[in-house]
Amino acid sequence: MSDPVLETLLLPFLNGTLDLPKARGSILFLRARAGADLKELPEGALVPVQSFAPDRDALAAHGYTVLHQAEGEGYPLVLVLPPRQKQEARALLADAVRRTAPGGLIVVCATNAEGGKALEGDLESLAGLDGKLSKAKCRVAWAIKDEARVNGALVAEWVELDAVRPILDGQFVSRPGVFAWDHIDAASALLASNLPSSLSGEGADLGAGFGYLSTEVLKRCAKVTGLDLYEAEQRALDLARENVAPLATGRRLGFHWVDVTKGLNKTYDFVVMNPPFHQTGKAGRTDIGQGFVRAAARSLKPGGHLWLVANRHLPYEGVINEVFAEAIMVADEGGYKVIHARKARGR
Repeated sequence: MSDPVLETLLLPFLNGTLDLPKARGSILFLRARAGADLKELPEGALVPVQSFAPDRDALAAHGYTVLHQAEGEGYPLVLVLPPRQKQEARALLADAVRRTAPGGLIVVCATNAEGGKALEGDLESLAGLDGKLSKAKCRVAWAIKDEARVNGALVAEWVELDAVRPILDGQFVSRPGVFAWDHIDAASALLASNLPSSLSGEGADLGAGFGYLSTEVLKRCAKVTGLDLYEAEQRALDLARENVAPLATGRRLGFHWVDVTKGLNKTYDFVVMNPPFHQTGKAGRTDIGQGFVRAAARSLKPGGHLWLVANRHLPYEGVINEVFAEAIMVADEGGYKVIHARKARGR
């Protein structure tokens, strides 16, 4: 698939405006994504960093060893594809400046619709601005790190913008950039309020986020003996581990940094989920939620139960009716629907 943002990020190098370092491990790539243009980079030079499992897996499939968080400093070149959330993006940009060697390059890119112009301004505020280009409704900008221009106080301030912190009067810890990071998502709250206390046995929470829904399962359902949390974003999964662990009370907990749509490796008595419907960019991705439903159906034991919440308009009923024996809508409030489905016995 075409990736205009990645293509635009690398444009200044491919058109000869900027030079690439060639030494092994000399190019740090924050929020790295796979793409055909990466083959133009010197062999062994790229150090990709990615905490989102689908992008991590795509990079690994192309032979890259992927870090889940950045390590080291003094890179001649740091590439950045900032996320959409402003605080997380600024923290990542400040970290890029910090990890770049004096005289090295920081190169960033975003679509116009997702803050490309503001990104230029942020880079200029941190380290100055030495060039920019536009292509395919994307903006790439770069700065040569000059310690005399770097705003050290702002770098230090922005690096902390996505730090882990207590939220909701200390009920949870969270951080900017994860889903519904500073509040309880209304859809998840609706699902939690409709979960039966009779849920029992081994269960899974698909797309667990910072762990709210799992905490509700453990609080409400005394007969649950084990719960596995599946989450594509490791930054969220680390939070969930901290938030859910105090509620284990002798029950088994598991934490899995994976792309759920590729399937699960265990079987369960029940699955709960508030599946995502966005990935990179703003466009809706109903196929992700549909993939979650299929993964749940494959992993449930015969007679097992799925409890799902989704925006009312999302077309999940077709795939649910295809892979489950029966399904009913148990709630329809505030633009959200809660669906309970049961897997046929003997399947």
